[in-house]
Amino acid sequence: MTKKKMKRRARAIIQGHLEKISSRIFDQNRKQISEIIERHQGIYALYRKDKLYYVGLATDLRRRINWHLRDKHEGKWTHFSLYILRRSEHLREVEALVLRIADPTGNYAKGKLKGSKDLRRSLKALLRKDYKKFIDDLLGGGEEANKKSKREKVKGKAAKRERPLQGKFPGGKVIYASYKGKDYKAWVRANGGIRYNGRTYDSPSGAGKAIRKKETDGWRMRGRVNA
Repeated sequence: MTKKKMKRRARAIIQGHLEKISSRIFDQNRKQISEIIERHQGIYALYRKDKLYYVGLATDLRRRINWHLRDKHEGKWTHFSLYILRRSEHLREVEALVLRIADPTGNYAKGKLKGSKDLRRSLKALLRKDYKKFIDDLLGGGEEANKKSKREKVKGKAAKRERPLQGKFPGGKVIYASYKGKDYKAWVRANGGIRYNGRTYDSPSGAGKAIRKKETDGWRMRGRVNA
């Protein structure tokens, strides 16, 4: 079996249709129209000449359209179209879609799209974001400028931090401290940062706190800091 034959075809939801048929057919050719439509379900539209007047759904199209010749819509339409749907669960959804698009004058209730998300809020958020970027670009600011400013602030804070060992060991230096009978080793960089266990600290006290898990005078840790 070829791949083409194996591929499953999507079934159409519209089985048949009649468009712009005169309402007189219900009086003059009732037998033929009944045979064609039978008791099919679907969506129908009523027209006054070429202008759409009303849209509805029905589980029995022939009976419903014929009824509109005698109810409150009597005399307000001259032609009709109908669309036979394969499955009844599509009826209300298709009707709602047509009502929202066509907005017929004879329909007072408008279609509700059950389960459909209104994307207006999402669109509004995207537009605000793009307009803000556009305005920032015009005024010489923008997201990149804000990021740069934040980076400069972080660098400024880092520069202001006090590192008492800065410049003491231009070539770097290994230092040792003892705690509870165990020796710990760290590396002092030229900029005064103390590298211990994968992290950098600004002072021996910071490194000592990392070891003891509490506030510590790193300069006097167990009485000595050896270099």
